[in-house]
Amino acid sequence: MGSIEEVRQLITEWKEMNHSYMKEIKWLASEAKKNVDLRVISYFTYSLNVQHEMGFDNFALGSYHIQNVGEKPLTNLYICLKVSPNNVFDFSGKYVYKDSKQKMKLANAWKRINDPTDKQEFWLKPIQSQALNPTETLSFANFQVKWNPQSSYTGSMMGFTYGDEIEGGMEALNHINISGKVEGDDESE
Repeated sequence: MGSIEEVRQLITEWKEMNHSYMKEIKWLASEAKKNVDLRVISYFTYSLNVQHEMGFDNFALGSYHIQNVGEKPLTNLYICLKVSPNNVFDFSGKYVYKDSKQKMKLANAWKRINDPTDKQEFWLKPIQSQALNPTETLSFANFQVKWNPQSSYTGSMMGFTYGDEIEGGMEALNHINISGKVEGDDESE
């Protein structure tokens, strides 16, 4: 009778498969534990000065904050601030270009690491900080978004945080969304 040998063979195969699954589960659990220790949040704070009239400058003053609330550092941190593509907004901030030969370095300075002609995406990296340790907060502070509306407008800014531990990036908790109707705008008629 071959049935006892077939059962033994099935049991052996089952044991090997079970061992393989347990090995994979242990690996996944260890990887999940590593990621649980990393908890980073990012968010915008900002204030607005809005006129809603043609010929008047409007602006938002803001900061982008990255806070490590976990137990593991975030290394080689960089951010992307993305302005909506309709070119309503003019973005400016305190950063230097990656090839800058500026001798004086500002405290908490950032460098722009993408093409300076790109007016929609601003990829920035802190100059002095290589890691965001637990309980620390790092900010790209006091940037300005300016616009001079000629008609009704709408625009937004999104933020993303990256690092060695979050290569795919992490979106900010909030966005800056601005829209308005200019007095005397006959677009709606």
